[in-house]
Formats: sequence, C-alpha cells, structure tokens
Amino acid sequence: MDNKKVALLAAKACDSKKANDIRLININKVSYITDWIVIAEGLSDVQVRSISKSVENDIKDFFNIEPLRKEGINEAKWALLDYGDLIVNIFQPEYRKYYDLESFWGNGDNFKYP
Repeated sequence: MDNKKVALLAAKACDSKKANDIRLININKVSYITDWIVIAEGLSDVQVRSISKSVENDIKDFFNIEPLRKEGINEAKWALLDYGDLIVNIFQPEYRKYYDLESFWGNGDNFKYP
C-alpha cells in the first residue's frame, strides 16, 4: 500500500466535508512515528465529527483499513485518527492555532491540499 495515496484520500475526505486549510506533511525523513500527517480545520463540533467520520469511512471503504486509535471525537475540539503510517488531525481554529503542528513539523515536506 502506498502511504501517500492513503494521505491524499484522507485529505480528499476532509475536503468533501468543507474542511478548511488542509495540509499534508511528509515526515518520514525526520521522524519514525509516522510517514504522513494530515491537518484540517472544522469550524464546529459537528463539522469536526463529520470530517472525522468521512475520513474514517473513505479509508475503510477504499483501503479496508481501520484506525489503530481515535481520540477526541466526542469532544470534537481536536480529533485524531491514527493509522500508523498516517495520522489525521482535525482541529477547531483556536486549537489548531494553539497546537501549531505545522510549525512543530516544519522540517517535514508540507503540502497544501488541493
């Protein structure tokens, strides 16, 4: 399986639910924890949950992969889907700004979707 294809599908799933400022960061050369990080923004609890569900469903349908773990879905201020080689983070704006993962992983290859 090509991890980049899974990351792109996750970004597309975020986009299908009108997520804002979708980023893909390839960190496989600078970290061993994962290969790809997808970061997206939802404007409400409902949208964060909807984006998370869209990502989970699309990856399950296309690649038959379930997340290894999920965090924050109920609170929906920041949701995380961990697929091992891919980690998807969906933030509400104030949480995205606070955690600033784009800066933290700034030494990775950062791509804006689309």
